[in-house]
Amino acid sequence: MDKYTGKKLDGRYEIRELIGVGGMANVYHCYDTIDAREVAIKILKDEFLDNEDFIRRFKNESKAIAVLNHPNIVRVYDVSFGDMIQYIVMEYIDGITLKEYIDMQKVLDWKETVHLTTQILKALQHAHENGIVHRDIKPHNIMLLQDGTIKVTDFGIARFSSNATRTMTEQAIGSVHYIAPEQARGEKTDGKTDIYSVGVMMYEMLTGTLPFDADSAVSVALMQLQANAKRPREINPDIPEGLEEITIKAMQKNPDDRYHSAVEMLSDIERFRLNPSIRFNYVFSTDKNQAKSDNVRKQKAKPQYEDPDDNVNDAYEEDVPVRSPALSAIKGVIIAAVIALVVFGGLALYQGYVSSQPKEVEVPNFVGMTVSEANAQNNGQFYFTYVSRYSDDIPADSIIEQSPAGGSKKMKEGSTIELIINSADTDVTVPYINSSIGSEEIVQKLEKVNLVPKILYVESDQSAMKVDSVFPPTGTSVKIGSTVYVFVSKGVTKKVVKMPAIKGYTAEEAVAALKDAGFTQYNIEYDDSVEGGKDEVIRQNPLQGSEIPEDYKITIVCTKGENKEKSVGISVDLPSNVTTEVRLTVLVDGAIDQDNTKTVIPAYSPNYNLSVKVKDNASVIVLLDDERYREYSVNYDNGSAQLTNSYSYSRATEAPTEAPQTEAPVTDADTNSSTEAVYGQ
Repeated sequence: MDKYTGKKLDGRYEIRELIGVGGMANVYHCYDTIDAREVAIKILKDEFLDNEDFIRRFKNESKAIAVLNHPNIVRVYDVSFGDMIQYIVMEYIDGITLKEYIDMQKVLDWKETVHLTTQILKALQHAHENGIVHRDIKPHNIMLLQDGTIKVTDFGIARFSSNATRTMTEQAIGSVHYIAPEQARGEKTDGKTDIYSVGVMMYEMLTGTLPFDADSAVSVALMQLQANAKRPREINPDIPEGLEEITIKAMQKNPDDRYHSAVEMLSDIERFRLNPSIRFNYVFSTDKNQAKSDNVRKQKAKPQYEDPDDNVNDAYEEDVPVRSPALSAIKGVIIAAVIALVVFGGLALYQGYVSSQPKEVEVPNFVGMTVSEANAQNNGQFYFTYVSRYSDDIPADSIIEQSPAGGSKKMKEGSTIELIINSADTDVTVPYINSSIGSEEIVQKLEKVNLVPKILYVESDQSAMKVDSVFPPTGTSVKIGSTVYVFVSKGVTKKVVKMPAIKGYTAEEAVAALKDAGFTQYNIEYDDSVEGGKDEVIRQNPLQGSEIPEDYKITIVCTKGENKEKSVGISVDLPSNVTTEVRLTVLVDGAIDQDNTKTVIPAYSPNYNLSVKVKDNASVIVLLDDERYREYSVNYDNGSAQLTNSYSYSRATEAPTEAPQTEAPVTDADTNSSTEAVYGQ
């Protein structure tokens, strides 16, 4: 069984089962006992815990991912950066991966492909706007729910793995089919890298095959760099031409030839969805190369003419026949007829060419319409491009402006008109927030550009009530309605203390060292799997040298171990006035110590020495005639015993054999009272 299954993480998360195994982390189905909900927890594998650079990146990326909040992205509820375990607590998704769905369906129809791709692109748009590039987009990392909703998972993990090595291995075979050429080369990646991966997924959904496949990861990577995939319609002729163009554009080798953003690709998909017969007429690098090679072949096929001077010499050597005038006249008539035929044929062809050219029509006015209404009125006459802009004056999704303006000129059919749409997807720039302005001014400044301010008060080196930082940073392009987090300093209220090295100490020594350093809270845990001495510290969290607040709760992990048996001497003072035999009984932690239990005469030995054997701290009780007489506390470490409680000894008196007849008979109540007096109960 997995070492985590069945256990409780941080006293909160009940780990029920292992549901996913990756190259660097395992995913578990868990139950959050505090918030009473099912969650999924990704736990980093132990072999990565010693890589300090990896841990640093894991922390930074996890914090960034926690900022994401989108219906098509798996939510992150909590993260932990412990010394012994690193994990991310996420939304639990009850569904299957897109890869499993593709394997079941083989080929998806174009409507379903558009539906799924649109959701993926919206998730990536949100991530890219928050400065996060996925870098591992593939069907395996897309969860599909029963209602057709998708959830993108595993943000940031690809970045960590590339940090460890840039070498392509067989372990990369799950991702190498979807990575962009620049990623395969180990070059800088950005949002266009994710766009390439989306294009590959579209190709796989529409055709049922991968664009590049081979027996090894290295071979696939080389194909990503050098080879051109078959056009999707060569495999599945039912794919609409416009959707094929979108797929190929997303998969261009050169990032500059791809869609520059998820928004741009979404715009084309929306245009296609509204008009499935649309053609974008993109010219791809493969088409350019083909045209160039065709021209080269044409040049090579041109006929090679001989030198005209050679023909002149030959003409003089031949006999020139004499033609009659009648024959010459007939020949002239034939030549004239041919010339007339050519002229009139050329005129007919020219007129046909002119009539086949697009007609010039006046530009319609689409302002105030929705995109659907504009497409219906346009009826395929013009191509549309879309730009988002936000306005409070007209309904959402309506056309604010167009270029050229309606009625301003005539244009040929098939020309492009730019439509400016009133959309909440409009990009705005996060404004500069002066560090000294107040909360009201911050709110006004952000709301003025249609952003949602969220002010958080944090401890920092800044003076109290000064702006410490802004996220997303100033100058970042985000969508209208996005939340901007403004972190305002509440001053330094906690003293920062340097974590001492306590590994190898006993638990008691470690606690003393922490108190000396200034820490006030700690928690001691035990690891049964590690051998060592009693209470020996084997791990600490945080690591030594870390500078942390003095009220931070330190975790100390110790081995249980076993102490060796130790003899501790105790000198018991007996009542010297007792001259008769007394039964002395010794209890060690409640158990009778037979070696020290005997009959003594206190008057002869007023100081009785006994030796008890212990393996840990213990309590020792001495009884005289079954009466509690002395109590001691034994300290295992220093081998000493300290008297903690002392009781007086009273011997029981014997009642007379026969009571005088004049006295009342003894009752049960009298007997009980006498017994209580003797034993002091």
